[in-house]
Amino acid sequence: MKVLLVNGSPHKEGCVYTSLSEIAKTLADEGIESEIYWIGKKAIAGCISCGKCSQIGKCVFDDGVNEIGARIDEFDGFVFGSPVYYSGPDGQLCAFMDRLFYSNAPKFKGKIGAAVVNARRSGTTASFERLNQYFMITNMVVPGSQYWNATHGFTPDDVRQDLEGLQTMRTLAKNIAWLIKSIDAGRKAGIAPPEYEEKVFTHFI
Repeated sequence: MKVLLVNGSPHKEGCVYTSLSEIAKTLADEGIESEIYWIGKKAIAGCISCGKCSQIGKCVFDDGVNEIGARIDEFDGFVFGSPVYYSGPDGQLCAFMDRLFYSNAPKFKGKIGAAVVNARRSGTTASFERLNQYFMITNMVVPGSQYWNATHGFTPDDVRQDLEGLQTMRTLAKNIAWLIKSIDAGRKAGIAPPEYEEKVFTHFI
């Protein structure tokens, strides 16, 4: 049982990392392995809607998106963390997730998906809602927490003083662990995952 924690901040060990680390520690206490993956500072191309991924099974831009896309089956859950920029997630992470989910959507089915955000002051809920859209459209299971998944702080030390925010991270981690274990127990008990109808695309024209 393993969870990938994606750090979408340009700061490798900044505020978002501090929040994800709190999740990682709690997952470890619950017997769940985790890995923090940093998307880095280099430019990440956005999706150009070329459709090539449907032909070759991966994105035409060969970078970290394909690295993680090839490893999706290793993980039972995913947590994506972002700083808040103008009441939204940072552009690097959105470009990363656009391509990752578009080129690998079927692989995410039935896995756990969660987002966490950090802001100095405001814009967290709008950013949080934006990130949740990826999970809700790919048949993922989205856990809740005791509050929206946000921490506050301008520096990692600030985040470490946000006691409620860090508790929210721990509660989220416990819910993730419980869901992963429950899904595993159901699978072992012979409960099959849902079978879906053939997808219908309706154009409003």
